[in-house]
Amino acid sequence: KKQAEKAVHQKKELSKTKCRKARRRHINLVAEFNHRQRKNIWLETHIWHAKRFHMVKKWGYCLGNSPTEKSYRACYRAMTKHCLLQDLSYYCCLELKGKENELLKQLARICNIDTGLTFQEACCLSGRFEGSLNLYRADRYPEDMLGPVTFIWKPRDGSENRQLWIWVHPALKQDILRELKAIFQCSEPVTTSIQEEKQVEVVTRLGNKRKKEDKEGEKAVPVKKIIGDGTRDPFQSYSWISRTTGIAISDRSMEILRYRLIGPLSHSVLTETLKAASVQTV
Repeated sequence: KKQAEKAVHQKKELSKTKCRKARRRHINLVAEFNHRQRKNIWLETHIWHAKRFHMVKKWGYCLGNSPTEKSYRACYRAMTKHCLLQDLSYYCCLELKGKENELLKQLARICNIDTGLTFQEACCLSGRFEGSLNLYRADRYPEDMLGPVTFIWKPRDGSENRQLWIWVHPALKQDILRELKAIFQCSEPVTTSIQEEKQVEVVTRLGNKRKKEDKEGEKAVPVKKIIGDGTRDPFQSYSWISRTTGIAISDRSMEILRYRLIGPLSHSVLTETLKAASVQTV
């Protein structure tokens, strides 16, 4: 009798957590990852960095700050003799679309040729090279500096409409985006009903588990879903257009990934990794 009572008291409560095999299923991992990056967005390389770096939360992202092992010599050796890759996807991308003359006319108000290159530099305007410059508030040079940015034009296709991508640091994004919307008079948000439904669906279903009796759920492939980015609310508009100038501004943050390759073998790595696609004309 004593042994029986002792066994009852020593009996452990059933664990409410699932076994490791269930927790490591792909659908459960994706749901957990999506839930854990609600406040701070993860980069595509987050898992790799989280295993090897001390992570910090900055500008709405989880970023690798310093390595957990002594790899400084290895990184220096890769930079000088091989190739070193850095993930810069936390940089924000602002896309401008419209007529080339109108774009250059208004962009000239927030930069100056005395500081170096401008948006209308011939080598950059053709789309062959990336440029960098400092932005200022409209017609306020040399005062009220906004910060440094990099930009690249989409090559010409014979049309007067051009496409420009401006890469800014997340800490400067809101100020620069506000200034661009002001000079181009872009105040009307552009959102389609389909995009709004997708945003609501992603937010409501984020982290939900798939039911066994749901046949469609069994066939569905779980996908890593990123809502907005670290500098924008998921329900906030990300595209604006001007009725007077016809210029459209879109926030492409976390939609276009950005990597930096440093080292003498960077070009060799790119040529071995990327394959040119066949050009198809409609």
